[in-house]
Amino acid sequence: MNIVASLTLLQLFLSAAATVSGNFSTETVQSAAPGDVVLLQCYTGGNLTPVWTTWMKDSHVIASDGELHVDSSAKDPRLTLELNGSLSISKVISEDTGSFLCSSRLPDNRTINAHVLLQVTSGPYNVTTVIYPTIVLPNRTLVTEEGKSVSFKCSTRPSPSQQLNLTFSGASNNNTSLTFTPLPILEYTIENIQPSNQGVYTCSAVNTVSNRMVNNSTELLVYYIPSRRPDCMSMKAQNSSSVQLNCSWFGAYPTPQLRWGKDGDFQVTDSLVVSLNSSTLKDRQTLTCTARHELLKNEKERSCSVTLSLPFPAGEPMVSVLEGTNVTLSCREFTAVPAANTMWRKGQSQEPIVPGSKYVLSVEGPDLKLTIVNISMYDEVYYFCRSENALGVRELEVFLTVKASSSAYTGAVIGVFIAALITGCAFIVAKILYSRRHTICLGGGFMQAEDRGDVVDLVESDDEQIFQDAVPRLPPLTNGRHTTLVQIHRIPSSDDHEVIVETHPEPPEQKDEPIEEKTEESREEVEELVSF
Repeated sequence: MNIVASLTLLQLFLSAAATVSGNFSTETVQSAAPGDVVLLQCYTGGNLTPVWTTWMKDSHVIASDGELHVDSSAKDPRLTLELNGSLSISKVISEDTGSFLCSSRLPDNRTINAHVLLQVTSGPYNVTTVIYPTIVLPNRTLVTEEGKSVSFKCSTRPSPSQQLNLTFSGASNNNTSLTFTPLPILEYTIENIQPSNQGVYTCSAVNTVSNRMVNNSTELLVYYIPSRRPDCMSMKAQNSSSVQLNCSWFGAYPTPQLRWGKDGDFQVTDSLVVSLNSSTLKDRQTLTCTARHELLKNEKERSCSVTLSLPFPAGEPMVSVLEGTNVTLSCREFTAVPAANTMWRKGQSQEPIVPGSKYVLSVEGPDLKLTIVNISMYDEVYYFCRSENALGVRELEVFLTVKASSSAYTGAVIGVFIAALITGCAFIVAKILYSRRHTICLGGGFMQAEDRGDVVDLVESDDEQIFQDAVPRLPPLTNGRHTTLVQIHRIPSSDDHEVIVETHPEPPEQKDEPIEEKTEESREEVEELVSF
């Protein structure tokens, strides 16, 4: 009862003092973590020492040096009232959170009222980050595969006024905020994760009251392999007695393991180069490189191969050229593995050709060309296109034939003569055929035209008409054949159509037989012939 009465009197006193004497009051907010030392100030307006000061919390007097005294049972040894009226709290606990009221009287009879809100916050505690599905390496680094869906989960022990934030730091070392939440649990998912998502993921828990931050970082690696197979290739070695082979598989993470042959050891490298002695190699031999990776099973190792091959230069074996002109010899070689060294040589002694004004060497893709300027008879020799690699040497022989300039037009003259001869013969034959066209058409044959004695001229008519008439027959010739000349003409008219048959008998040779005896027989034969 005494405490209640004292509090009532204090409240009335503070209200009256604030109303009558122009007093003022302040309100502040302070935060602290458990275990900290907190100083709550009541008067901050100068260096005056208050006459008396009283502090209350939750309607209870907790400290006073004035008329109101604290109950001995309610005293807290952690609380200390300073000379300037401030209240010191050592080893703050979460139960100290609350509203504190202060009232101080200054020597000039002014009364100071203060309201302090104390927030005791803890944490963040136990901030954890879980990333799945992943594989944990011995150094605690997490590993996932390209293309998978990866989930992130951050959490902390519940504490008032906290916020979770997920950030990412990649190869560029730039922190990027992915998401945040005021809840104690944060969830985030990356669909179809890519190598660019490889880096450090940090889950940050922030106490918004004390601004205290706790971080938990996890490194995530994204393993990936190229969709293509490793690349195998042969390279030119400085010494022709050896072959260099290169096997590479770029774009895989982590670095793949490569091995040439079945008996060799795997080496962790992106590109593996080996040098082999040519004495151990042969034409059409196949060499294989095998690649191993974390994402590949042993039965699914990827490989590539190189098939060795001797050179095979190709080109024209014989070239003919006119004296005084230029000629270009071409040699192509692209089948050799490893690539061959190709060069032109001259003569049976195969002297190397030195480029200059006489000989011009040029390369166009796989073609090695030799241009010889101002050909002379001394250039009529063998030329050799020589290709060599570690497996052997092969040559292409080209014989150059040089023709004198005087014989340049011989072929043309012969060609013109033959063409003229063929044209003349064709003209003569055509003329003979044309002159005997009537005899050939009547079926008498080409060489029997002289034996025929009957010539019939037919005039085509627009209207068809069948007629039969008797034609007198001439007396037979001495050869026993009858000769009759018959001309048939058709003259169209408006009403009737007449057919006029003209007979031109050829005078027979004079014989002893009378003409009258043969006339009747001739008529009968003509009637049989002239019938349509």
